[in-house]
Amino acid sequence: MRIKVCGMTLPEQVIALDEMGVDFAGFIFYPKSPRFVANKIPAERMRQIKGHIAKVGVFVNMSYDELMRTVDDYRLDMVQLHGDESAVYCEKVSNYVTVVKAFRLSDNDPIEWMVKPYHEATDMSMFDTLGAGYGGTGKKFDWNVLRKTNIDKIYFLSGGIEPGDEEKLKEFITEPVGKKMFSIDINSKFEITAGVKDIEKIRSFVKALNGNGSRSGE
Repeated sequence: MRIKVCGMTLPEQVIALDEMGVDFAGFIFYPKSPRFVANKIPAERMRQIKGHIAKVGVFVNMSYDELMRTVDDYRLDMVQLHGDESAVYCEKVSNYVTVVKAFRLSDNDPIEWMVKPYHEATDMSMFDTLGAGYGGTGKKFDWNVLRKTNIDKIYFLSGGIEPGDEEKLKEFITEPVGKKMFSIDINSKFEITAGVKDIEKIRSFVKALNGNGSRSGE
């Protein structure tokens, strides 16, 4: 099972994740986030981080030109759009880099209707918990809302995933709705403080999901 660890702020922890087989590292470029990375990892230092792990930039309503400069400066592999970005904006960005559009859901949201305008404009979706403001909330996401929906695009599953969820996740991917799940996304439930991860907690989680921590597909 693919794993993305979001909210990274320490290069040495990104390297540790790569060594244990984590697939994606998320870097938040939203100034209001306590995990805002631009003042913690300079672009030059980010470019020096090697390995297999893919670098995902998380953005909220950033102008197209500034986003493109950030993608180039930090050599990002993917972008995750977590604001009110239009389908037109997403499509423009997707001509240059892989785009994940985040949808923050409550219990009764018409998911198919929300996602439909973005189907051709993005590469993947992300489903997270609705909360005040933008970005992740750390609140537990009720996966049952996805079970009621016909999802025909690959997606990241986010929203308060925590240690102890391993068996539930293994079961979820065997269900029809789980067939399109591309990766899970973890963050605050695996932290010591905002942006500082509990590496041993992540290591145990990876091992419980994927055995010795080898990457999906390797």
